[in-house]
Amino acid sequence: MAAILVADDNRQIASVLEEYLKKENHTPTVASDGEQALELFRQRKFDAVLLDVMMPKIDGFSVCREIRKTSTVPVIMITARGEDFERIMGLDTGADDYIVKPFSPGEVMARLRAVLRRMKTGEDKGKQTVARGNLRVSAEDYLAKVGDTPLPLTKKEFEILWTLAEHPGKVFSRDNLLESLWGYDYFGDTRTVDTHIKRLRAKVEAAAPEGFEIKTIWGVGYKLEVMDDA
Repeated sequence: MAAILVADDNRQIASVLEEYLKKENHTPTVASDGEQALELFRQRKFDAVLLDVMMPKIDGFSVCREIRKTSTVPVIMITARGEDFERIMGLDTGADDYIVKPFSPGEVMARLRAVLRRMKTGEDKGKQTVARGNLRVSAEDYLAKVGDTPLPLTKKEFEILWTLAEHPGKVFSRDNLLESLWGYDYFGDTRTVDTHIKRLRAKVEAAAPEGFEIKTIWGVGYKLEVMDDA
C-alpha cells in the first residue's frame, strides 16, 4: 500500500485515477490545482505523485521543481500533448516518467508499479558508496559529487550515474538502461535514455571530472570509462 498524491484539475480523470488506486490498495489524495498540490505535499508524506501539467494557479512543471528541492519521491507527469519539448521539460524538472492523454488507467497503474518498484530497489541498496576518479556516488542519500562539487541530479540521472559507476567499463545499451531503470512495462522509447545521458554528462562535465568519463559507444550505448580509479 502506498500514499499517492493525484494532482489534476479534471475531476473526471482525478476520480477515475482515485478509484483505480483504491482497487490496488493504495491511499489516494486528490488536489485540484498546483497550489493545493504543493500544500498537501508539504503537509503529508507521499510515496509517489501523479501530476498533471496544465493546472490552475501553479502548473505541473513548477510544482515538480518545488518538489525536487526537498524530495526524490517518484513523480509521473501527465500531459495533454506529446511534443518532445514537453517531455524534455518534464524530465528537466525532475519527473521520473510522463504519460500522454488520453491514457488508459491500466497504463497509469503499470507505470506507477514500476516507479514504486524502482524506489524499493533503491532503498534496498542500503549504505553504498562508489568512487571512480574524483567521482563519489552514494546510494544511501542519493548524492553524487565530483571532487567537492555536488551534482544537482534528478532522481533518474542519479540512477543512471550509479548504474554506470557501479560497473565501470561495462557498456550498457539503451535497452539495458530502459529495462533496468524504467522497467519492462515502460512505454517510452530509447530517446528518453539519450535525453537523460545528455543532461547528466553536461552536469558532470561542468564540475571538472578527473579520472573518469561518460562515453558514448556509437551504435551500442554508454559506459563509464575510468582512467584513474582512485
